[in-house]
Amino acid sequence: METVMRVTETIKSFREARLSALRPPSEFFDHTRISRPADLNQATHVDLGHFILRHREDSPWPNAGNYGLLVGVLAVYALITNIRLVFAVLFLVGGFAAINRFGADPIQVGEHVITQKSLYTGLFVIGIPLLWFASPFSTFFWLVGASAVLILGHACMVEPGIESEYASVQDSV
Repeated sequence: METVMRVTETIKSFREARLSALRPPSEFFDHTRISRPADLNQATHVDLGHFILRHREDSPWPNAGNYGLLVGVLAVYALITNIRLVFAVLFLVGGFAAINRFGADPIQVGEHVITQKSLYTGLFVIGIPLLWFASPFSTFFWLVGASAVLILGHACMVEPGIESEYASVQDSV
């Protein structure tokens, strides 16, 4: 019961600290500030800190911001579209949980004794090929590539607001 209370407190503090500091969607998706960079030099000098690092004095963690939320949404999409990966991970995690809960004592089946070590070996013999065929590496690299394209494309195309010009003045005061 104490662990459940600790998890709910952690989720509540995460929601209060991280999600309350996000920029509003009207600012993040403001189509009036979209402009094409004049040249490659201007495109490579983007202000990622405008949407990533919006620090608050009362926040216990540094804020990852809107781009972190975007990466999270892409990760959920990647898992939904790769159902084999979800099944393989659930099989391995469920197998570990079942072996830890029910397989602590050796079981006598006929002349054979099934130990916890042999259960883990069976889980790995079945689970690792399942995980391999689910292609976790291609899912990971798709997530990295899609996140990079969306984040850098957004940062290049959206001009930062006027408040970002005065952020260095406000920090030095």
